[in-house]
Parts: sequence; C-alpha cells; structure tokens
Amino acid sequence: MNRGSALIEVNEVGPRDGLQIEPVFVATDDKVAFVDALSACGFKRIEVSSMTSPKAIPALADAQDVLRRIRRAPGTIYTALIPNVRGLERALEVGVDEMNLVMSASETHNRANLRMTREQSLGELLAILKYARAHGDVPCNVSLSTVFGCPFEGDIAPDDVMTLATRLVDAGARGITLCDTTGMAFPNQVAALCEQAAHTLGPDIALTLHLHNTRGMALANAVAGWQTGITRFDAAVGGLGGCPYAPGASGNVNTEELVHMFACMGVDTGVDLPALLNIVATLPDLVQRNMTTPLLAAGPRLQTHPAPAWLAERFPA
Repeated sequence: MNRGSALIEVNEVGPRDGLQIEPVFVATDDKVAFVDALSACGFKRIEVSSMTSPKAIPALADAQDVLRRIRRAPGTIYTALIPNVRGLERALEVGVDEMNLVMSASETHNRANLRMTREQSLGELLAILKYARAHGDVPCNVSLSTVFGCPFEGDIAPDDVMTLATRLVDAGARGITLCDTTGMAFPNQVAALCEQAAHTLGPDIALTLHLHNTRGMALANAVAGWQTGITRFDAAVGGLGGCPYAPGASGNVNTEELVHMFACMGVDTGVDLPALLNIVATLPDLVQRNMTTPLLAAGPRLQTHPAPAWLAERFPA
C-alpha cells in the first residue's frame, strides 16, 4: 500500500531509553547539550528522561535538572517516563508536556523488569491516569512492552494485548505504543497487530511503534507498520538502548536509518538528517564506547564521491 508523502512523527528516545542502560553516567551538562542538539533537528517528540527513583535508574538521577535546563524548541513535545503518581508529580514540577507510562504484556517480563505482577502494574497505571485527569487532564501515552513476543514466554496472544490496551484507553490513555522490546517481531506479525489495534481502539487513539533491531528486522517492521497506516515511531539515535531481560538484545531502531529510509521513500519525517548525523558522530564520546554506525560511515544514499583519479587517464575526454 502506497502512503504517498504522509508525514511521519519520530519520537527520539535516546536520551531516556538509550542513556538509562549505558554503564557510564553521562554528565548533566552533556545530557542537556544532547537534548538541545536533538531539538534543533526537528523532532516531533523527544523523550528526555525518566521520573523513576534514582536508586532504580542511577543513570537518570538528574532527570528534573535536565528538564529544567533544556532549550525547548517550538512545536516539539518533551516527554518523560512516569512509573507512579509521585513520578507524575515530579514531571509536572518541571513542565513535562506528555507522560509515557510503561508496563509489559508478558507476566514474566513485567515481574522481571518492573518487579510487579501485571495486575499490580495496571493498578499503578490506572492511578496515574486518574491523577492526570484530575490535574489538568495531562496527556498520557502507555507503552506496552513485549507485545510481539517475550523471551521467557514466547508469543503473546494479540487478544490479550488488546484487552490490556482497551482497559488503559478506557481509563484515559490518549495513545498506545506497541513495543517490540526484545526484538522478536517480524513484518506480517507487526502489520496484523497494528491493524487489530487500529480497529479495536479506534481513530482517536494515537498508535506508535517501538522497534528494536535485535534480529535485524527493525526497518522492515517499520515499513510493515507504516503500510497499515502507522505514522508514529520511537527510535534512538545511533541505535542506543536495549533490554537487560532479553538475551543478546541490541538497541532501538536507529533514528538516522529510519529517517534516511523514509526520505528515500519520499516520506517526510521533518527531521534534518545531516544535523542528525552530526550528532551520531559525537555519540562515542558521549557514552565513552565505540559504536558501529553504518549510515554515518557510508553517508546517505545519494552522497557522491570523486571518481578514481586514474579514470581521466584511462578515458580521456
């Protein structure tokens, strides 16, 4: 199905989902500069940090400081992960535009990742949504992890995912993110769940795809979702991120590769790719490790290079 020039909304999650798993603490000044540079690229959304307890995620202990200090670009929505009502209160103190709530569709993964049963997590999220409605109707999105598969349980029944999503939407969630947390998704599975979610939840609920590239299918899965009408995608610059409870898992779909792919297809993301690649070049210094960034090495598809010098001698004009 050809979607023509429909606008894609890219949610850059590197500052939260990426940095939270890095072993080296990134200084607050560097986090602020990182977000400010991303803001200048034209992203629709940037997930800046997490309002989780600093003891749980020490890498993001400076979340409020970062959100207070960033330069906010007009038209960009700045989001944060919210684990509980206290986290929502902290987010409101620093002017977070949209809240991202998280739980897993898999019972085992939810217990391992969040230290709660699914019912306990659902209760926590319902309390957050209730509080958000009572305090200015704060917009909330819910990210459902492992909807395409769990490394402990295998396949997750789509109807179970829809039941969970429906309960959250009925409680006030304005959007649902379908997360391939462990990189187990494949294209026709993605297409089927996206279509089912759109049908079940209706056109007023924003659907987002959150993809990981663990098995090399993230871009193919993005196209599969886009062909069903999905126009919102999470991505992390340089492919930052991962999941500690997915053996062998790699990071999120690379933002620069997602933007480049859609640009080649004539689909607008609103993201400045050259500016984004400049940020990619700084990532090894930011996270203090070597990174493989194929698009940065090769350049965009139509970036040309000088012909070999010997051609002029072999084929004179």
